[in-house]
Amino acid sequence: MELTMRTATPAERLYTTGQSMQIEGQTGCIGHLRADMGEDGQGSFRTWKDHRQNLNTEEFQLEFESVLNALMSDEQYGAFLKSGADLAGFCLEHPESSFNDGFAFGFRADTAQYSYLIRLQPYKADEHAFIYCYRRDWLESHMKQAKKGIRFITPNYKEKFRIADGDKVRIRCWDGRELDMICRYIDDCHVEVGNGVDNLFHICQFAELMERNGNSVIPLRNSLPLICYGKVPDKRAIVMFERGFDGYRSASAITKGRTSQKLVDELNGELGVTKAQVAAMLAGATQGWATPAADPKNYDEQGQPIKPRHRDRGDAR
Repeated sequence: MELTMRTATPAERLYTTGQSMQIEGQTGCIGHLRADMGEDGQGSFRTWKDHRQNLNTEEFQLEFESVLNALMSDEQYGAFLKSGADLAGFCLEHPESSFNDGFAFGFRADTAQYSYLIRLQPYKADEHAFIYCYRRDWLESHMKQAKKGIRFITPNYKEKFRIADGDKVRIRCWDGRELDMICRYIDDCHVEVGNGVDNLFHICQFAELMERNGNSVIPLRNSLPLICYGKVPDKRAIVMFERGFDGYRSASAITKGRTSQKLVDELNGELGVTKAQVAAMLAGATQGWATPAADPKNYDEQGQPIKPRHRDRGDAR
């Protein structure tokens, strides 16, 4: 058995936890293993749960046992299932793998036929490790399609905006409530919005439901920061933008009357916010979050709009 292992990408981290029945079916999720190191960190208590019993073949079971042995004893793969201390040490050695505000660490291991998406939680009292097992070809096929993003449209099929798989939308209800929902890609015409038994929609069905109920929907892209600082054309002072909220707030308590662009750059630099993100946040807060200008992918490193490329139709002279 040839096993490769690396840090999971942000998209792959979505598959280190339980999926809906629809996504499990498309990704070939065989089942998952939960490992608990015990109170003293020296145990290895495992429980297995089937997701698709027909895929839990003898061939898979033999391979998975070899994978577990490698993850427990082979230093090449970190041997992080050996003990709680080994698991915590392995996570500390790979800070780039952290997510969920540093409380979880994601990895992916592959063999020729299967993929293992791993979530490690060294700071929890129990549930220290989860390993979700997939048919590799099914998983990669689904993820390739999911890269296209999730479309949100009007009832007459006009595209309003598109978000990445796993991003959120904010539903602004007719009665003033605001509901933030995680969205998952099913296929080009179906989406999961939030959790629950009634969360699967055809994209046109969802658009009709929102219109009928007098609700509106805006994207909450993970590619945007929660907050940033900037300036607006009609205001000299530095202001604060907040993702998903229209308009802006005064930042005078922080800026103490200073208004230089240098200070804006310094404040955003401390937050790890790029100029492309600042430009998109400004557009979202002042023009609407569903506008293409509110997506940082439409700006260069200096925060300048990227001009769309025009296709050569062959009639240029």
